[in-house]
Amino acid sequence: MAKIEIYTKAFCPYCTRAMRLLDSKGVAVEEFDITMGGPKRAEMLQRASGRSTVPQIFIDGRHIGGSDDLAALDREGQLDALLAA
Repeated sequence: MAKIEIYTKAFCPYCTRAMRLLDSKGVAVEEFDITMGGPKRAEMLQRASGRSTVPQIFIDGRHIGGSDDLAALDREGQLDALLAA
């Protein structure tokens, strides 16, 4: 099963949407709450090429992008294959 990492902030509707989609797929997710900033926020900025919006999602180290990007992969039928890797 793929390793899924997601950087989120409290009260973020896009983060909630992405987490619901991943939960519906029955996969384990490692969530990093960067509401208060800190080293995990700096890590996210580096890994996501400076993108500062949340969520930022990674599957097996590959940067997927945000909630809309994740939903687009699902609509195109590509998400399940990434999650199964």
